[in-house]
Amino acid sequence: MTLDEILEEIKQAETIVILTHESPDGDAIGSSLAMKCIVEELGKKADVIIPEYPRMFQFLPAVEEIKIESEITNYDLAISVDCANFKRLAQGEYFEKAKKTIVIDHHGSNNMYGDLNYVNPASPACCEILIGMAEYFGINLSQEMGTCIMTGMITDTGGFRYMGITPDTFEYAAELLRLGVDIPDIYKKTMGTKTKANFELTKRVIDRMELLEQGKVAFSYMNTQDELEVNAEPGDHEGLVNIGKDIEGVLVSIFIRQKDEEEAYKVSLRSEDGINVSDICLLFGGGGHARAAGALIQGTVEEVKEKLMKEIRKWMEL
Repeated sequence: MTLDEILEEIKQAETIVILTHESPDGDAIGSSLAMKCIVEELGKKADVIIPEYPRMFQFLPAVEEIKIESEITNYDLAISVDCANFKRLAQGEYFEKAKKTIVIDHHGSNNMYGDLNYVNPASPACCEILIGMAEYFGINLSQEMGTCIMTGMITDTGGFRYMGITPDTFEYAAELLRLGVDIPDIYKKTMGTKTKANFELTKRVIDRMELLEQGKVAFSYMNTQDELEVNAEPGDHEGLVNIGKDIEGVLVSIFIRQKDEEEAYKVSLRSEDGINVSDICLLFGGGGHARAAGALIQGTVEEVKEKLMKEIRKWMEL
């Protein structure tokens, strides 16, 4: 049983590091901090290394303990959470050099890159996997751990709006509410509040929005100059892909943003039933979920748009 093996590896390790994907969202940060709580409840210590994260998550318990880097180079155990492949793992060198590695994830595109892999694509959030794991290990959930877990569940389900939520999702939410986790407050801080930079970027994304394929595809973009002009910080682009998705009749929303000063764009895709954007992103070395996925594609705005549209049209013809 993989969970028993994971428990044994945690108990045996003297030094443990927890890692997640680059450009971390609420599920990535919530999973990292919840995993740290689990490790500590098992009598061990763990470092969480995340180079940068959106400031909206500064309310999370123990967030001040997140490290940018570590003086330890060779950990006994590295645990990756909410990351489908090694390529997307931030500070992956710690994972590479660790004596033993564990992957805990919920992406269907996960390529099982750890020594031990616990992946459940049926789970709408990695944090939901962790609450089940904690219970299996006999760990009593604390309000602090619950806040981290609830943050991941809320953000990765779009506030319980996306397909993939299950009865378990709401049963776990009820359990956390009984623990004293302030769900309305988490929702407001993660879903109901915009930074000024995000607001300014939203206006630009709307102004540039194109409706393609008889209104079935929405496309917009932002570049490095946009981010500089509005003083954007990490995470200020979050949610911009949903602007197109919320338009009546849109089946696929495309949002791309420039990677640094390069002629390359980070792609975010969202879709409705019938179009698997994870499969589309896999063609470009990315991945994710059937209805929400991402990739990095070389080219200009028009070149990236056409590469994506070529594949999206194929799905529309099915």
